[in-house]
Amino acid sequence: MKTQTTQQTETVASNMKPRAVFNPSPALAKVVGKDPLTRPDALKKLWSYIRQENLQDASDKRKILPDAKLKPVLGNGPVSMFDFAGILSKNLTR
Repeated sequence: MKTQTTQQTETVASNMKPRAVFNPSPALAKVVGKDPLTRPDALKKLWSYIRQENLQDASDKRKILPDAKLKPVLGNGPVSMFDFAGILSKNLTR
């Protein structure tokens, strides 16, 4: 799959709409990096970090237990994976 990245959008294949490219907030950048990225890429990197650091609740894998790096992004308490879209939106800007 060929991708072409510009400053504002990323195009994946010729028949798909371009994806918007966002800048992560300073708190999110500590986890996913400071480079601009698409929302799906940000989510992939966030999940990769969560799995790498073993931050999923052992009894309920749908809950994330934030560590010191994720607390500024997700908040203090356990967070449901279904709340990620809203939380991610607050931490990505164009």
